Amino acid sequence: MRRTAAALAALLLAGAAQAADAPPPRVAIITSDVERFFALYDDPAIAGQPDLLAARYLAEPTPGFAEFMTLRRITPERLATALRDKRQVFDDARGCAAKLGGVRPRLIAATDRLAALYPQAKFPPITIAIGRASTAGTANANGLYIGLEALCAATFIEADDEDRFVHVIAHEYVHAQQPLAQVEDPEEKVLRAALGEGVAEFVGELMSGSVGYPQLHQWAKGREKALETAFLAEKDEKAIGSRWLYNKQGSDGWPGDLGYWVGYRIVKSYYNRAPDKAAALREIIEMKDPAAFLAASGWTPGIAL
Repeated sequence: MRRTAAALAALLLAGAAQAADAPPPRVAIITSDVERFFALYDDPAIAGQPDLLAARYLAEPTPGFAEFMTLRRITPERLATALRDKRQVFDDARGCAAKLGGVRPRLIAATDRLAALYPQAKFPPITIAIGRASTAGTANANGLYIGLEALCAATFIEADDEDRFVHVIAHEYVHAQQPLAQVEDPEEKVLRAALGEGVAEFVGELMSGSVGYPQLHQWAKGREKALETAFLAEKDEKAIGSRWLYNKQGSDGWPGDLGYWVGYRIVKSYYNRAPDKAAALREIIEMKDPAAFLAASGWTPGIAL
């Protein structure tokens, strides 16, 4: 018995030593803003008093949340309005937030996979915070910013909360790598926007095991040629206001953001036909000329992939 106990102790000590010697994760995943929010959430005064909300939650944000507030116009007044008008979204987010412990190691594994696939990758921090129930995620070269309550509510994307967080965050993390994604252009064309999102879908799948928006792939199955023929005819239209992107959950029987799916298929065609996969992946992420990329992709409407 003593010998067994001694052996077990030795194993535990060895494991602890290995853990201590293990390199730290490449990416910081910051969730303290979520913890601060739910520490005060049960006080009914915060929804009725923007000044109190500002002082107790918004006054001392983490650097990533401060950037997210600027990018997505999160103010005390707007957040207070969201808390009153969308109370159920925030109620549901509390249970969803409890799953972040399972999300964290999977995201670390996904970013490790990105490092292996793309040695030039940057690893800005991932900040998960509570916003105003309007934006699930956005990214720039400085970091990735996730509105937990909005992503928790987006069950139409993927039913399992943990899977949805991992796959959508992997998608968004790719945007932090892309030159095309660093500038928002209100005049952006459908092709450019679709390829930018298609790159994030394709590389995010390599990182995490799934695309970020699998519902689009499920809906489009069997309709590839008709949909992509329509896309080709409309690729030079303005993305905002089109039926392909930035149209929320869609209309007239079409899902929103179907351009993500078309862009993914164009990117996959480019990758599949490339003899040097490492070079192809670098060209995909660093794409600067969408028209030239489309011409080189070998993609045609309805192509089998």
